[in-house]
Amino acid sequence: MPATLTQTSLNTPVIRRLDNGLTIVAEQMPVDAVNLNVWLNVGSICETDEINGMAHFLEHMVFKGTPKLESGEFERAIEERGAATNAATSQEYTHYYITTAPKDFADLAPLQLEVVLNPSLADRPFERERMVILEEIRRSQDNPSRRTYARAMKTCFERLPYRRPVLGLTDTIERLSAAQMREFHRHWYAPENITAAVVGNLPVEELLDIVAQACDRAYSHQSDRAVPISPSFHPEPIFTEVVRHEERDPQLQQSRLVMLWRVPGKGELETSYALDVLAAILGQGRMSRLFRDLREERKLVSSIGTSNITQGIQGVFYIAAQLPEKNIAEVESAILEHLRRFREEPVDPAELFRIRAQVANRFVFANERPSDRANLYGYYQSQMGTLSPALTYPDRLRAIEAEDIQKVAREYLNPEAYGAVVMKEKHS
Repeated sequence: MPATLTQTSLNTPVIRRLDNGLTIVAEQMPVDAVNLNVWLNVGSICETDEINGMAHFLEHMVFKGTPKLESGEFERAIEERGAATNAATSQEYTHYYITTAPKDFADLAPLQLEVVLNPSLADRPFERERMVILEEIRRSQDNPSRRTYARAMKTCFERLPYRRPVLGLTDTIERLSAAQMREFHRHWYAPENITAAVVGNLPVEELLDIVAQACDRAYSHQSDRAVPISPSFHPEPIFTEVVRHEERDPQLQQSRLVMLWRVPGKGELETSYALDVLAAILGQGRMSRLFRDLREERKLVSSIGTSNITQGIQGVFYIAAQLPEKNIAEVESAILEHLRRFREEPVDPAELFRIRAQVANRFVFANERPSDRANLYGYYQSQMGTLSPALTYPDRLRAIEAEDIQKVAREYLNPEAYGAVVMKEKHS
């Protein structure tokens, strides 16, 4: 029997690594539900340009039947029990999840592993689903916010795969084949590349055994398959000048301004924690500096917000505003002044205390349901190989000091060097 490792925390998740490579994280939670979150270390960064969009396309095809389950049979079984299922793909992961009543979990968990590990990926369903993917790409291109974000990522990154859309491009999707997808699945969808996080109201050992047995039944080992290894990338250097992209978008009713800085990724969590707090002080919520200054007091923007996007290879500090075209230069200048203030003045202790508590509590409150908790555990264990950051994040946030914020502002948020994207509204 594989060894079982237990984390010491207010939370009590148990980690079990099986002989076939699957990692299971389990926790009993006194809520009348069980969530199984199956995470794979495969996303669009694993693709070449020639197959960009494959990981997301495959996520759709997983639900189109297996040798044991006809197309739609999995969803019918889920709906008949009043359960729920869904999936998502990003740059660095794909995950599939079900939420069931505890009494139904032993019956439905094997179906979840079956569809993930053994999709048929037949030619005719592939061709039908290709049309669905192409329509999803078209809708994303018609969405002003998604269009602006895509342009921002292309401006921020010159070579890292974050510059490519997760959905892929129309021309690329039109050229993909079912045979290519079958090979992609064969390479990446294996137990050693999977973390299964399960949280709900069953004993931990029962949760672990149900998932382990489900994987054993679903997976037939292929001796000639190489162990999947994610591609290796290096972060891009921080900006040394202002890199600007401007265009007029006739579909916009109001202009968009996005400002970006390249910042460390998951490998430098202490820096990310300080940037999380700085982002909250600067532009998250009605009490944030940018909201009060530029929306409430000067009324220059209709909306504004800040995010510290922590990714595996490299993160992005992201400021986005929606505003009239005539206000763009004034708002950009004001944002830079706010950043200079972080570099020159320590944050006031009262403001820092309030924001640290706000960010830490938001994290805690967002992880109260079994689905939230399983999602949290699956993300950290699969993406970072440890649950420690998930279990200690609130305490680490509360330990951030004013000098930590000033340091990251000086090192990474240079007001003289950044990426800028301006999408101007249609002419009146």
